[in-house]
Amino acid sequence: MDALSYWEHKHWLSNIDYAVIGSGIVGLSCALSLREKYPKSTIVVFEKGILPHGASTKNAGFTCFGSISEILSDIDRQGEQSVLNIVQRRYEGVQLLRSRLGDAPIGYENHGGHEVFLAAQTALYETCLDQLTAVNSLLQPVFKSDSFYTASNTFNFEGVKENYISSAYEGQIDTGLMMKQLIRSVQAQDIHVFYGTELTDFSSSNGSVHLKTNFFECKAGALFIATNGFSKSLQIEDVRPARAQVLITKPIENLHIKGTFHLDMGYYYFRNIDQRILLGGGRNLAFKEEETTDFSQTSLIQDALDRLLKETILPGVSYEIDRRWSGIMGVGDGKEPLLKCVQPNVYCGVRLGGMGVALGSKIGSELAELHF
Repeated sequence: MDALSYWEHKHWLSNIDYAVIGSGIVGLSCALSLREKYPKSTIVVFEKGILPHGASTKNAGFTCFGSISEILSDIDRQGEQSVLNIVQRRYEGVQLLRSRLGDAPIGYENHGGHEVFLAAQTALYETCLDQLTAVNSLLQPVFKSDSFYTASNTFNFEGVKENYISSAYEGQIDTGLMMKQLIRSVQAQDIHVFYGTELTDFSSSNGSVHLKTNFFECKAGALFIATNGFSKSLQIEDVRPARAQVLITKPIENLHIKGTFHLDMGYYYFRNIDQRILLGGGRNLAFKEEETTDFSQTSLIQDALDRLLKETILPGVSYEIDRRWSGIMGVGDGKEPLLKCVQPNVYCGVRLGGMGVALGSKIGSELAELHF
């Protein structure tokens, strides 16, 4: 039996209308959308970490819609209409994030995005060039103009093709600022977040949902699950965890690189931030091993990141690594997010496929709409 006082139970855990599991981008966006629809309701968010536990405070901060090689790969697997739909949702998600929080409070900057092709990737590079017009035509309904164009290697990366394939629409944010602003927005709307509180079980009956956590039990009118890569533990089987390993340098004097960059169909990515280079990826070197919720790093992938940084991104530049970390994404066989009713009055919005910054606000809104 939990040891809640009368006051704790009365003021925090009684008469909960909507409970949200996960305080990342999706979860907090869902809570804000619920508040917009139901201004007088009682909304609480449960978060098992001391900060959002998956990828929302650990991602690279790309407001990206997909590099051209990634989009072409997705077309091969899913078809053009599916790709058009998901790019549309990514675009709408970024616009919702920016309009809800503002550009300055989240550190939004638009320096463009660039796909960089290694010298050995001739076939992939030429395929992307050949399909440039077709992809621009496909995505015309989203961006209302050409999405991609060629640009010269102005940042002097080593061992790459002479041109990038770039996008003027891709930007970057400060991930920490974004999450702090989301948390402030939720708190300002009288939505309480219980940190360090893990949902361990739930069941739906008689028009309500019974929740069991590591500290207490309570009831809610409806439950919204936004735990992405950790969703299997909550009876959602159609999503797999995917670890993303990242490193960042210490500040580099006179750093000239500015923008967001992709390599190898999006499996590697890097950017500038605070006169540093942030670099992540390499999951494609060990797909099965990276299907984990373990936040550690591996020498296989970290060594690959180190080589890419030294030999391609910063050749001849003196730098030091400041820190390394990992985030946990949620993926599936396709790129479409998973939005569905799990049980009566229980819904999930998960499987964002590594596009949480772009998709998170949109999926949070759509998750809230499932109950309307």
